Parts: sequence; structure tokens; C-alpha cells
Amino acid sequence: PLANVYDRNKIHHMIEEKPEFWRQQARAVLRLALDRKLNTNVAKNIVLFVGDGMGITTVTAARILKGQLQNRTGEETIMNMDTFPYVGLVKVYAVDFQIPDSAATATAYLCGVKANLNTVGLSAAGRNGACRSQKGNEVTSILKWAKDAGKSVGIVTTTRVQHATPAAAYAHSASRKWYCDTDMPAAAKAQGCRDIAAQLLSNTDIDVIIGGGRKYMTPKGTRDPEYPLDPSARGRRSDGRNLISEWQHTKGGKVARYVWNRTDFDAVDPATTDYLLALFEPGDLRYELERDLSMDPPLSDTTEKAIRILQKNPKGFFLLVEGGRIDQGHHASRASMALHETVELDNAVGRALELTGDGDTLTMVTADHSHSFTFNGFPFRGNSILGRRPSLRLDMMPYTTLMYGNGPGHKIVNNKRPDIRGVDTESKDYIQQAAVPTESETHGGEDVAVLARGPMAHLFHGVQEQSYIPHALAFAACIGDDQSHCETTPPIPRSSAPTSPAAWLIAVLVPVLQNLLR
Repeated sequence: PLANVYDRNKIHHMIEEKPEFWRQQARAVLRLALDRKLNTNVAKNIVLFVGDGMGITTVTAARILKGQLQNRTGEETIMNMDTFPYVGLVKVYAVDFQIPDSAATATAYLCGVKANLNTVGLSAAGRNGACRSQKGNEVTSILKWAKDAGKSVGIVTTTRVQHATPAAAYAHSASRKWYCDTDMPAAAKAQGCRDIAAQLLSNTDIDVIIGGGRKYMTPKGTRDPEYPLDPSARGRRSDGRNLISEWQHTKGGKVARYVWNRTDFDAVDPATTDYLLALFEPGDLRYELERDLSMDPPLSDTTEKAIRILQKNPKGFFLLVEGGRIDQGHHASRASMALHETVELDNAVGRALELTGDGDTLTMVTADHSHSFTFNGFPFRGNSILGRRPSLRLDMMPYTTLMYGNGPGHKIVNNKRPDIRGVDTESKDYIQQAAVPTESETHGGEDVAVLARGPMAHLFHGVQEQSYIPHALAFAACIGDDQSHCETTPPIPRSSAPTSPAAWLIAVLVPVLQNLLR
């Protein structure tokens, strides 16, 4: 009940009025920092979480939303990613553009080189849309480096598995939009370039592939098993290949499961499964707020299934997990969609931490780029993060706490902004107002955060180029060119960082509250 929420928040505020609360909290955090020992273990496992479009403003707003969904004011919430002890910033520009896209950035943080807009798995010598520029300019990713080292590898995403972020892990393409052969110009096909879906099967032997993208895998006109009457869901390949069947046929002697719905997915036994291909939608997965619970599992569940399958390998694993629809929610200027996607990504981070340990698993959370997303005004503490600024401005109209610099939410009628006093701004379908009219809201170009915990997590520090990320990950796991880390000091048990928000609260806030309430 709201009255209970109010009373709980009132008590919380009374405690925060005491200077000693903040002083003791600072001393507790300082003690954790002073007691922290560098974890110089070799990273047997790497779990890389990428929030597509998850700039720092998005992280902050999602933190508040997560708390408010739990009937708290929200600002003081501790997310799973907040417990990571090492934090840095990375510069996200592309070689040819000041503000990048997800293809160029994915090539940077997966392949270790900066690239041009719209290209995946190519150096900056590769040109957007120019097939001839691909040859000799292909670059491989840390997923392939891990596979070549004998580790199991996986990709989990909320977009189609042929989308820019996952594609950079296995494909080389002058255009991120060449999802299947039908999307390619005739000249590119004649010159020998291959579509991204075909490369998913041929380039690297990936143990777990989870996301959407069924229609790029089957011949043109193939009816979708979930939406048989929807023409837009049907297969799109012009070459007649059924890549799903081909994938199954190449796994002879192994237990390889293909699933497209939650019932079959839940029935997959990780203990007896060698390979898993799970494609839950013809294209991208549904937003978290619109997901059919009976058909599609959430990102936290797909992440868990992937880890349980991959961790059977005694040599360890590499797993890429993408919250891809954060970006798409922002492009539509639907902040509620983007933030709920971010909250679910954080839930997946928490699930991964439960299944692994800091002693042998390096876990990282980062973003590819941000958006023109602002957190503004002077809303009162605990005000709904999706709500309105209560006071009126010069134009005598209220405005929302969250807005965009550009996007479809720009609406001026008779030289005035729309009056939103009677509008439900917390609706998943509400489009935030924007300063400049654009069909789709754009990316932002500021640095994004990188958060790390586990073996060699301290390598992620300061302000670095985005292309630094896979080199440091590879060094930590002894899968790159530099193998010196493999011969270093004996392993220590684990990082001294709290493993979860609950552990962080116990370590820091509980003693503080106990002292104040005596």
C-alpha cells in the first residue's frame, strides 16, 4: 500500500538527515576499498554484458526505476552492476564518425580495432557497403580467440542474432544490414561476399546461440511456426538454404537442440546438451514489457541456460550477453521500454553472478554507445522516474524528468509544446518529448562506462579507447598473443567485492543503520 511506502520512505529520510549516517557509510565503503586485494588469477571464464545504447544516464534512470518497482524511492537502489569494484570509461567514436553505431563499436570491443560506421568484423580499411573492401581487412573477435583456445563460446541477445552486436563476434561484412542473401546487392554476391546469417554457421563453431532472427535462416516464403499467417514473419532467403536444418546436420555425434518456444527451451537439459540454437522470434525479440511469458523466456533465464551449458567445459567459456532492445526503445523515444530492458539486463547480471565465482570468472558490463537522453529538472526525491516535473516553466507547460535531444517526440502546435498534464507519461507507449524532430532518435557520443569484477578486473581503469576492451579480456584469460599472465603468481581465492546488492548492503549499510538506531 502507498501509505506503507510513504512511512518507510519517511523513516529512511529521517535516518539520512543524520550526518553520521553518511559518515559511517563512507567509512564502511572506504574499509572495503582498503581491504580489497588484486585478483590476479587467470580468468577461466569471461561473461561480457553489453547494454546496447546503455549510456550512463540510462543506467542512473534504470537504477531508480528498479527501486521504484520495489516500492522504494529508487535513488539509493543498488543494482547488480553497481557492486562491481572496478569502473572506467571508454571512448566510443568510430574512425569515420564522431558518434558511432552498434556495428563499429561492436567491432571495437569484440575485435580490438576501431572501424567505420555500419561495418562489422572489418578494420577501418573496410568501407560501408563496398564488398571489395572486405578482402584482407577481416578482423577476428575475442569469441573466436576463446574458441581457438579450446573454450566453449556463446551468444545471447534480445535482438536477432544477425544484428550488429552479435554479428561482430563471428561475421565480416561491409554492411551490418546484410542479414541474409536477399538483403545483399547482386554485385556484392557476385564479388563473393556472404550474408551474416550464413556466416553464423560457417565462421566459428558457436556452442550456444540464443536470440531472434528465424526468418533470415529459412528459404523465402517458409511459414513461421509461431506466426504462420503473417507474411512478414516468413523466411527471406533467396538461395533456398535452410540454415536451421544445416546447423542441425553439422552437429553429428553431438546433442544439438534447436528450439523456438519457451516450452521446448525449458525442456533443454544443460547437463546433456552440447549445442543450443534458440530463435524465439522471426526478427528481434519482443520488449520485456510486451513479452509473451508463455512463449519467450526473459534475458535472465536465457543467460542462465547458456552458462549452465557452457560451464561444462573444463577449459572454461566466453559468453556475450546483449540487452539489445535498450537501444531500440531509445530510438523510439519510449523511455519506459528502454529502462525496463535495462532492469532486465541487470537481472541477468545478477543471475550470472549467482552461477559463477570471482575466483575464475571475469564479468564485465559495458555499453556500445549512449543516446541523446537527458535526466533533467529538479524533481523531488522519489518522484517517478517516468513522471512529470511538477512545476510549470516559461511556456506554462509541465515536462517529463526524462527527455530526448531529438526524436519522434518533437511536437509543436501553435508554437507550443503539447500539454501533458492529462497524459500517462509512465505508459510503455508514451513517447518522450524531444527538442529536434527526427524520425528516429539518435545515438549520443559521450564516453560509456565499463564495470568489471573477477580475475584481472583492475585492468579496466581510467579512460581508454573502446578497442582496449578485448585485449585486456584476452590477457586476463590467457587467450591472446600475450601469454605472460599464464605464468604469474599462484591464484588467490576471489575478489573481496560483495557478490550482490544484498551482500553490499550487509557489508556497508547494515552496520551503519545498527549504530544509528541504537
